[in-house]
Amino acid sequence: MAEADAAFVRSLVIYADSSLIAFNKPSGLPVQTRNRDDQTLDRLMAAFARSNGKRPRLVHRLDAQTSGVIIAAQTQPAAAALSKAFADREAQKTYLALVSGPAPEAAEGEIAHELARYAARPGLELMRAARPGDQHAQSALTRWRRLASAGGLHLLEIRPLTGRMHQIRVHLSLNGWPILGDPYYGGAGGLASGGRVRLMLHAAHLSLPHPGRAGRVCLEAPAPDDFLAVLSAAGLPAPADLVSGPG
Repeated sequence: MAEADAAFVRSLVIYADSSLIAFNKPSGLPVQTRNRDDQTLDRLMAAFARSNGKRPRLVHRLDAQTSGVIIAAQTQPAAAALSKAFADREAQKTYLALVSGPAPEAAEGEIAHELARYAARPGLELMRAARPGDQHAQSALTRWRRLASAGGLHLLEIRPLTGRMHQIRVHLSLNGWPILGDPYYGGAGGLASGGRVRLMLHAAHLSLPHPGRAGRVCLEAPAPDDFLAVLSAAGLPAPADLVSGPG
């Protein structure tokens, strides 16, 4: 591995112990792809390989354009324990999302549309609201809380209680609030001041049972500069003092 790549992935580390390692993944870095030439977080795990060749193993995913907390297991027992925690919904996740649309009528709420996958085009699978008779409809539940608004833009705190593909993105879009910068679910446009923006979705907090000891591990990934810059341009406050974290 090139030293520059190793230095880059090490700069993303926000927590590490003998059981797990956590990163603040930037927007635009895929977790995994089918293209052997792509730089991905999974391939960058080689920077942490031990003398026996074993390296950390990612146990969940983030969309390539989503930034924030993502973790990898340092050992096989830790991988099994962490994977079970996600499968059993013991992982509590909190995201930040900048959305456009009508102002929320309440301070907080839930979205519970069932979802189903569909082929948007060859090689591109997306999600939509499930229709009557969909054999593979999946239940999905997302909680939201409004943190701030400016004009037609709203900064939301999001807590997905299920982990469906693109769940937050499609649920918010179905509720009339596409995430700014989302090309697939209605948010492709940028700010009124001009210019496209990144997908404005950031995994800010993650709490789950620690795989190697009693208790939970609580991880926080500060919102990156590109996310904060869009908030500032939109006239919205930085989220540091607004988000309560998992609980």
